[in-house]
Amino acid sequence: MTARLVRAEWTKLTSTRVGLWLVLVGCLMAGGFTALFTGLAGAENGTPAVGTEAFSQLIAAIPAQVTIISLVLGVIGMTQEYRHRTATPTFLVAPRRGRVVLAKVVAYAVAGAVLAVAVVATTVVVASVYGAARGGAPDWSGDTLGVLLRSGLALVVYAVIGVGVGALVRNQVAAVVGSLVYLFVVESILRSVPATSGAYKFLPGGALEAMTATFEGPDLLTAWQGGLLLLGYGLLAAVLGTLLAVRRDVV
Repeated sequence: MTARLVRAEWTKLTSTRVGLWLVLVGCLMAGGFTALFTGLAGAENGTPAVGTEAFSQLIAAIPAQVTIISLVLGVIGMTQEYRHRTATPTFLVAPRRGRVVLAKVVAYAVAGAVLAVAVVATTVVVASVYGAARGGAPDWSGDTLGVLLRSGLALVVYAVIGVGVGALVRNQVAAVVGSLVYLFVVESILRSVPATSGAYKFLPGGALEAMTATFEGPDLLTAWQGGLLLLGYGLLAAVLGTLLAVRRDVV
């Protein structure tokens, strides 16, 4: 049953253009950021010069800046059931709602992986071509490769978090806007206020920074600790979303 539900979720995803557009937007964001940082490399703004290890790791962390697209992808995947009034027939076909949410988690984790591959590939191609034109393409081995892979993994985890957030909130606009406000406003405030900056490293944004380990900021966890913490947030969101989906009425 669960395998069929996963296939059904994947069919829903691929039968609309929303997923494709989000992948394209993610690639445009990654390509734009990569071109911007490569163009500014070595300038007086403090960006590392091309060809240096610091520059390579900075570029390798760029896919992690596209996590908002992955999050929105997961949110839409869950909330579209309520927005388009398809939750009732979906739960009638599969009365065990926990399996429906689990199927969405699996399907959108795979979708997040597809997004991650596309975004990472875009970053590598743009940085390699533009960096070489400027005299030093990034070295994609060693620590840089680790940062690149962890950045891609973050996209998968954020897609799972998005499904959980969508199950918790259900209203698509509220879930997307609330996620944006939290990521770009709430976490930024908590990070900048001395009284709360110490707790920032335990939040999703702090875990993400720890995974990429290229940005200056408050004391952070190690890369593997950040990865485990972010994965924990993804699993927590999925579990809470499943519990609420089982307990709440469909409206």
